Amino acid sequence: MRRRARLITATAAAALLIGCVSGPAASEPEPDRAGERVLVFSKTAGFRHDSIPTGIATVKELGAAHGFAVDATEDAGSFTAANLAKYDAVIWLSTTGDVLNTTQQGAFERYIRGGGAYVGVHAAADTEYDWPFYGGLAGAYFQSHPAIQPAKVHVEDHAHPATSHLGTGSWDRTDEWYNYRANPRDKAHVLASLDETSYTGGTMAGDHPIAWCQSDYQGGRSFYTGGGHTKESYAEPAFRQHLLGGIRWAVGAARADCRAEKGYTPLFDGTAASLEGWKQAGPGSFALDEDDGTLTTVGGMGMLWYDRRELGSYSLKLDWRMRGDDNSGIFVGFPRSDDPWSAVNNGYEIQIDATDIPAKTTGSVYGFRSADLKKRDRALNRPGEWNTYEIRVEGERLRVYLNGVKINDFTNTDPARSLRQGHIGIQNHGDADEVSFRNIRVKDLPARRAGTPAPNGPQTDRHPAAGR
Repeated sequence: MRRRARLITATAAAALLIGCVSGPAASEPEPDRAGERVLVFSKTAGFRHDSIPTGIATVKELGAAHGFAVDATEDAGSFTAANLAKYDAVIWLSTTGDVLNTTQQGAFERYIRGGGAYVGVHAAADTEYDWPFYGGLAGAYFQSHPAIQPAKVHVEDHAHPATSHLGTGSWDRTDEWYNYRANPRDKAHVLASLDETSYTGGTMAGDHPIAWCQSDYQGGRSFYTGGGHTKESYAEPAFRQHLLGGIRWAVGAARADCRAEKGYTPLFDGTAASLEGWKQAGPGSFALDEDDGTLTTVGGMGMLWYDRRELGSYSLKLDWRMRGDDNSGIFVGFPRSDDPWSAVNNGYEIQIDATDIPAKTTGSVYGFRSADLKKRDRALNRPGEWNTYEIRVEGERLRVYLNGVKINDFTNTDPARSLRQGHIGIQNHGDADEVSFRNIRVKDLPARRAGTPAPNGPQTDRHPAAGR
């Protein structure tokens, strides 16, 4: 039974007019491309998993249900430039040992560098140990494993399509849990990790990633999951959705921020306890669902703001989802106040509303600077799917990343406003709008002296080419 949502109530009742719709659609989100094709490669030169046929059948079922074509092979001769160019992604399904020769490796490297995508499943980490390019693409090599047993999986990214369906509690499942020779966290974006206290045989000192992604590995993208050893895995709805989400992201049908992420402190982690530092300003409220770890706007117009401290130079990340054509935003750089007009008049709003005019649409600094709409549209997921913002503030410079892609770069020159110090908040816009937020976290950045240019942050604008 789902726990009853707790309402975060308003503390004021003044009517507001914050970030409202004021024009027709300027740029519609790009729909998923049709006709994606993936190649499942399952050659083995070592241990052979009896789950391989079930895994292949599952990928074909997912493809038939979700609109992508699937070919399967164990012929390494398929790794030629001409053949690989047919595919949006290549799925390495429990491959083991050395499965490609030097020429075939070279063809696959060129495919990835040209914007291709890799999906690794389970023993894909137990292959090609003497090929450094592959090791970096996969993210980590297999070291050992204990017996098949239940374990608790901790979801670290609730916006990626491979994990967005999983709630805030642990994902309890049975599999063969790999230990890896190195921790991929420094170079890959970790989606889920194992709780080593929940089973026996973990050897990664309590930091045990088990699924991860990389948005730009030498020009391509990669997703890896350590699950999938057992035949039973492929009958689990949650694991099937996990695998499907990884494939959809790899082929470019769904977007997510897969840049490596370390050093962030949660401001809202999906629990009621984490709301102790937040206050409602203005009418309306937010509904808390602790099972999903979400805050959802209710009525308005108001704002929920973090009052524990002002932020200076920082990277703010949060996940958000629209129900349909909805309106909300994130305010930054405003002084302490229970009046949301203070945020409007003294701070800046990063807009959420994909159908407003350019200066007031998703990714814009509301009323001041439009997002790069072409990049925005390529990076934006459809209503009903999760997106991730990074709002990066250094001095008076504000950059906005949507699902890992930089879509806005704005510098404040208004002497009445300043980004150098201020609070942050999320908007509840009105009765007709329903926007949910998850996983709000922040990382302090080194302060810069005035006049010093901010270094360009990492960004990824690449997407697999249509028709690959």
